[in-house]
Amino acid sequence: MSRIAYVNGQYQPHSHANVHIEDRGYQFADGVYEVVTIVNSKMIDEEGHLQRLWRSLAELRIDAPMKAEPLKMVMREVVRRNGIVNGIIYLQVTRGVAPRDHPFPKNTPPALVMTAKRLSMDKAEKTAEKGVSVVTVPDIRWARCDIKSVSLLPNVLAKQAAKDNGAYEAFQIDADGMVTEGSSTNAWIVDQNGKVITRPTSNEILAGITRASLIRELEKKGVEFELRSFTVEELHNAREVFLTSSTSYVLPVVKVDEHVIGNGNPGSISMTLREIYREFMNAAS
Repeated sequence: MSRIAYVNGQYQPHSHANVHIEDRGYQFADGVYEVVTIVNSKMIDEEGHLQRLWRSLAELRIDAPMKAEPLKMVMREVVRRNGIVNGIIYLQVTRGVAPRDHPFPKNTPPALVMTAKRLSMDKAEKTAEKGVSVVTVPDIRWARCDIKSVSLLPNVLAKQAAKDNGAYEAFQIDADGMVTEGSSTNAWIVDQNGKVITRPTSNEILAGITRASLIRELEKKGVEFELRSFTVEELHNAREVFLTSSTSYVLPVVKVDEHVIGNGNPGSISMTLREIYREFMNAAS
C-alpha cells in the first residue's frame, strides 16, 4: 500500500506531497508539530497531544487550522488510508505561506500537514529487552523548550552526536550541570534507594505526554517518585536510568557515556514501569 499524506485540505500520494517554497515553516521554522502513537489502530494519549498542540499554537500566536473534532476526523482518515495498525501519525502546523518577511503576515491561513507510518512493535520490545546507551551533550537550545516547535536543529545535532558515538539518545546538560532532557525524549533516573526521579516541567523542557501519563500511573499505583532536577553525576551513578517518549514508551538505559548503569542490563524498576505503561496503552486501545 502506497503512503498517503494530508496537505492543506487534500489527501495526496506521499511521494508527490509538497508545500509552497515560501511556507514559513520552511523559511523560518515558524510552526509546531505533534507525534501521536497508534497501537492496535487506536491513538494513544490523543487528547493530551491535541491540548499540547493548541498550547504551542497559542504561544506562537498561530491560528488553529481547524477545530478539534474536524482535526480528529482528518487524523483518523489519514490512519485509515495508510492502513496503520501500529505506528505513528505526524501533524505539523505552520503560520502559512507568505512573502518572506520576519513579522507575522496578515490574513494568512495556517498550513496543516499530516503523515503516518507503520512501526514494528516487535522491534521496540527487542530494543527494550537489551536496553540502550546514551551520551551527554551541552544543551544549546532556546529558552522556550516547552513549545513543541519545528525548530529542531539543536536536537538534530544532539541526536547525531548520539549516533556518531553508537548511542540511541543524547541527554542534554544545562549550564549548571543539570540534566534537562533527551533530544527527543524525557530523562529519568532511579536512585540507589529505588526512588524514581525526573525533572519538573518548565520552559526548559518539553512537557512529554508519555511522561505525564506515566506519572499518573505511578500515582495510581503508589510508586514513589520525585520531580526535581538531577546532576550528571547522579545520572552516571544511578541505580537505573530510563527515558520516555511517544515512540519509545518507557525504555531502559544501560550505559551513559562510559558509565555502565547497574549491572549493564535493563533494571527491574524500569521494566516494571514499562509494563505499567504498556497496560495503560492496552487499556486505551
